[in-house]
Amino acid sequence: MAANVLDSIMLFGDSITEHGWMPGGHAQLLADRYVRKLDVINRGLGGYNSEWGLTVFKQIFATKDEQTRLPTVRLLTFWWGANDAVVEGAVQHVDILHYIDNIHMAVSLVKSSTSPYYSPKTRIILMTPPPVNVAQRPDEERSNERTKAYGVALRQLGEELEVPVFDVWTAISDRAGDKEDGLVPFLSDGLHLTAEGYKIVFDGLMSTIEANFPELMPDNLASVYPSWEEVGDEANPRAIKPRRLDI
Repeated sequence: MAANVLDSIMLFGDSITEHGWMPGGHAQLLADRYVRKLDVINRGLGGYNSEWGLTVFKQIFATKDEQTRLPTVRLLTFWWGANDAVVEGAVQHVDILHYIDNIHMAVSLVKSSTSPYYSPKTRIILMTPPPVNVAQRPDEERSNERTKAYGVALRQLGEELEVPVFDVWTAISDRAGDKEDGLVPFLSDGLHLTAEGYKIVFDGLMSTIEANFPELMPDNLASVYPSWEEVGDEANPRAIKPRRLDI
């Protein structure tokens, strides 16, 4: 088991988050950008909706007592809605009001001082589901307009809670020229993202971090352990200060 050395970024969502480790995925790009600064933890759950995700979140996010022995999650992203927005009656469907309640609850678990999961040093970014291209995915359970509505509701929630929202739906739709065939380079199957789609997500996340949490930009974070030039030819142990959080 790896020792507790680095604080982290936690990505929490459905399969679109889970696939973030694919070549060119946003998780991979973040891990490269934050190397030796923050670890990237991918907690994507393929097929899950916000209701099931909320249940899991209470198991994967450390309680206040546990946090004293663990690295801090410095940044947490919630990226839900793609499965919630399927047609009513489908097993994954969560109505829009319940979806918003679930995200609100997840945010409150982290931000409320009375919550057993309260983590005052954790910054949160909400992310809207990306657009859907039904031409690529002949799936009567999904529609782009319904997915857009979930994103609009999420943006409103973000304003109410004063939590930044990265509007993935708009970012990708704008790049596609608001045309169905323009989405093809960014969606592998009409729902999941290509590397080009994930690059838009990565760039948007970095812009959201810079605008809201500049202290978390990579250039503003110290590297873990000194460079080899600082250590010197004889690996002076005084230059390598302990970083473990459990000693």
